Amino acid sequence: MRFDDAYSGNVFIASSTDYAASRAVIYGMPMDYTVSFRPGSRFGPARIREVSVGLEEYSPYLNKSLEDISYFDAGDLALPFGNAGRSLEIIGDYIRRLLSEDKFPLGLGGEHLVSWPVIREVYQKYPDLALIHIDAHADLREQYEGEPLSHSTPIRKAAELIGGKNVYQFGIRSGTRDEFEYARQNLHLHPFEVLEPLKKVLPELAGRPVYLTIDIDVLDPSAAPGTGTAEAGGITSKELLAAVHAIAGSEAKVVGADIVEVAPVYDHSEQTQIVAAKLVREILIGLVKS
Repeated sequence: MRFDDAYSGNVFIASSTDYAASRAVIYGMPMDYTVSFRPGSRFGPARIREVSVGLEEYSPYLNKSLEDISYFDAGDLALPFGNAGRSLEIIGDYIRRLLSEDKFPLGLGGEHLVSWPVIREVYQKYPDLALIHIDAHADLREQYEGEPLSHSTPIRKAAELIGGKNVYQFGIRSGTRDEFEYARQNLHLHPFEVLEPLKKVLPELAGRPVYLTIDIDVLDPSAAPGTGTAEAGGITSKELLAAVHAIAGSEAKVVGADIVEVAPVYDHSEQTQIVAAKLVREILIGLVKS
């Protein structure tokens, strides 16, 4: 994929055709090779782009428009189907290039394992990195049935790399006993809720580089049924949008973000991908600084 060409397929609404002049880059990571329940999130990035046409470019929450932000949609990375290890290498190489050109990476998944090489590369550039992880699942296993490359392991890998006390988890309501014990002892775990604990934590992150990873299944299945491992008891889309706005209004320095685990086949109403597209809009407008 060339970095100076516009993506020839569907692009996120109002995307620029000028890569060089763009501050942020949207890219897709269509991988769902290690999911433990329902596959299909590899189709998420494309569908999020397609439904974005239904969005207004203006955000009344932030009183800004996508017209005020310069961003390029690079399309989906070409990942070798079934080869998780090589796919992660390709993602890491791509992110390294984006960061070398001072772009803000905004990734669309795909399963949550795709976040791991992104976090690793962002940490190489920002060694004092903090991670905000918004999800239904702890994702803190060391392996899943003997396989360390699993969508249940990326946050454990991140914690071991950047230090557990630099990881802030919100909305978690599913995991093993061992995962919860590990989180309580080593991370900043805020289970079940997102917005209120996030507001309390954000002053601690003032001035720090922050990477934001959002698993769409943090939402209750009534709001987002289109995901591989839906978990009852989640938050509303209103709360998740408010969380993004809280980060936007803080002094944290967000240096990248992703939204993962949108699996369109399980949501014929399209509400899951519509929520994800709106989150992309709010992240672009609120978190990407010129």
